[in-house]
Amino acid sequence: MKPPVRRGGDIDLGHLLLAAGVELDTTIVIRHTYTPDGLTGPDDLTPEKIHANTRRQGFRKFPAEPPEHWLVFVTDGGLRSRFLTAYDNRGEATAERTRTHRYFDLERSDRLATLSGRLVVQWSKDAVNWVKQGSAAAQFTVLEITDPAEVTFPGFDRLVIDFATLRDVVESSRYRSWQTALSAVQAVYLITDSRTGQHYVGKADGAERLLGRWSTYARTGHGGNVALTTLAGLDPDHVRDFRFSILRVFGPDTPRTDVDAAEEHFKRALMTREFGLNRN
Repeated sequence: MKPPVRRGGDIDLGHLLLAAGVELDTTIVIRHTYTPDGLTGPDDLTPEKIHANTRRQGFRKFPAEPPEHWLVFVTDGGLRSRFLTAYDNRGEATAERTRTHRYFDLERSDRLATLSGRLVVQWSKDAVNWVKQGSAAAQFTVLEITDPAEVTFPGFDRLVIDFATLRDVVESSRYRSWQTALSAVQAVYLITDSRTGQHYVGKADGAERLLGRWSTYARTGHGGNVALTTLAGLDPDHVRDFRFSILRVFGPDTPRTDVDAAEEHFKRALMTREFGLNRN
């Protein structure tokens, strides 16, 4: 059964951007179509391929000095265009420039993140103009905002998520099966700083369980850990670079001493005291 849809012909993209605090003057809206030398079809709509295809731009039609914020859509049949993601533009990576293309340093943004894959707008009839200034795109009619589909829990040994996803996991009903699984176990977990490659090994034991411990990270960004708190204090955006995964899970009745022993093992094995982010 298809998820229910709210239709709103009298709502335009500008209303949503205004509500989200998106400034039109510093925003462009991009529409990808499927092409042999770019995104070839729906199977290519992975974060890595969307990022690679978006940061690579030709000299024709694309702004010479694109603004800071980019909103990215993809064709959804005809002029229908579905929102994929948003980026912050840190400027052109001039060393990568070729005779035919420029490459931009794009960082994923949380703007409109709750509408990713759900928001569909009607692109203007001049669909050949696939990049629009925010003020022009603000006139696009919102066709639908679908209810979010539930995300299947991948299993404890396959779970690797970034900080933005972590917040969704602990807050969104889309991750109900994740919440059930994480609230049922004690665990030893790993946080990786993708800026530096450093690791932090932590544990979730007792009544707190893994969901409770990770909820603290989602709320604070650092979970009260000394090294992570220092990083967040120097740069509040640093938490976006944290990646969360699970090293080992334990049943709810496992003695804390067993969890403690496993945590100590992984700290020694990964040398996170000597070269990582553990301070004890």
